[in-house]
Amino acid sequence: MNKVTPKQILPFLVLAAIAVLACFVKPIADFADTGKYNSADVAWMIVATALVFLMTPGLAFFYGGMVHRKNVISTMIKSMVAAGIVSVLWIVVGYSLCFGNDVGGFIGNPMTHLFFKGVNSGQPTLQGASAPLSIPLSLFSLFQLMFAIITPALVVGAVAERIRFTSFILFIVLFSVLVYAPLAHWSWHPMGFLAKMGALDFAGGTVVHISAGCAALAGVLVLKRRKVHIEHREIPPANIPYVLIGTGLLWFGWFGFNAGSAGAASPLAVSAFATTNTAAAAAGLSWMFFDVMRGKKPSVMGFCIGAVVGLVAITPAAGFVAIPQSIFIGVFAAIVSNLAVYIKQKSTKLDDTLDVFPCHGIGGMVGMLMTGIFATKAVNSAGNDGLFYGNAAFFFTQVKAMAIAVGYSFGVSYLIFKFINLVLPMRVSSEDEEIGLDASQHNEKYLQGTLLIHNNGKMEEKLADEAK
Repeated sequence: MNKVTPKQILPFLVLAAIAVLACFVKPIADFADTGKYNSADVAWMIVATALVFLMTPGLAFFYGGMVHRKNVISTMIKSMVAAGIVSVLWIVVGYSLCFGNDVGGFIGNPMTHLFFKGVNSGQPTLQGASAPLSIPLSLFSLFQLMFAIITPALVVGAVAERIRFTSFILFIVLFSVLVYAPLAHWSWHPMGFLAKMGALDFAGGTVVHISAGCAALAGVLVLKRRKVHIEHREIPPANIPYVLIGTGLLWFGWFGFNAGSAGAASPLAVSAFATTNTAAAAAGLSWMFFDVMRGKKPSVMGFCIGAVVGLVAITPAAGFVAIPQSIFIGVFAAIVSNLAVYIKQKSTKLDDTLDVFPCHGIGGMVGMLMTGIFATKAVNSAGNDGLFYGNAAFFFTQVKAMAIAVGYSFGVSYLIFKFINLVLPMRVSSEDEEIGLDASQHNEKYLQGTLLIHNNGKMEEKLADEAK
């Protein structure tokens, strides 16, 4: 057994301290007055919450299938471990930072719901909201938790195949507190300054995708390029069926992501459900057909990546635009991200392993701008009319909100990566990178396409491509 260092002990000690402190939090009766809730809304939001959670393992499959086979496990666990870290952090202080009593329009008071204090009792109303929720506040909080989980998990794809596991865990904590929580408060708390400015983000164009995409870009700049990228070695995807499975789980879960953001079992939820499916379908076809037009063959990877880009782009707009316009949003977003990936590969030295910034960052930006163009009060009276319907002022509000989100998320994420690199080096050694992070970081291996080989009377298991 290797010698244990203080840095290895610290994470367990922090978790143990949280567990002990949690024992002394005063219990509060759950849902003392159930008459104030709408049972249909409660049922739908429980389902939607579960659907959004499903997106995290879906993302793990999506990313895990794209990397080299020696990095499959390390890539997938970095997505899944966010569910553990953010869930505990959310109960302790995360929810309070996002939706606690407003402090200057910038952040929630961390003491408002420290250790979930007061979340299960009282009138379920957010500070500054015009009407009470029709679901328990704890259910609203759990729904929002699922967004907080998947956001840092999205960054994994950009820094895959070279970042230390322990360093990424620290990134998840700092990103959740310093980037995600402020953006969620600005956009979704009724007193947040972007919300009061009139910016619209139905389900996370700024809060989730722009923040994750810009953090991914920051991580790429700090971590530098992989050896295989410098040497221009082509890395075949470990398992394309994993990518297909991941896309299906993401697409399925995104119905909860977007339609659940209506907050109720309502016509608006149905509309958001329809725009979500339509944009994904149009974007998958757009990416694939655009590749074919440029001389490539139609690929599984192309359709899957395009569909996810369409889901990203429709996210901020899902509850504000009409269903026909979602076709244009999906087609346009796929073309923009496709070209961004091409430009990144041909004209830059950025080593964004799985193109997180071109797909999620730029996809989220396109979605915010498309909301500013196609939003209509005919779909959502609480929204606004966009540029296409004669309201240029709202479009420029969206541009301003997008610029603020990009600048803040990139700047703070860059400082987070730099700080972590000082206290806990982020980059694995060149030897560890060469043998793969599955073995070097986790002492585990992923075997794809195994064959039983007869060798001197013994049956041995080998990788299919090694046996050829």
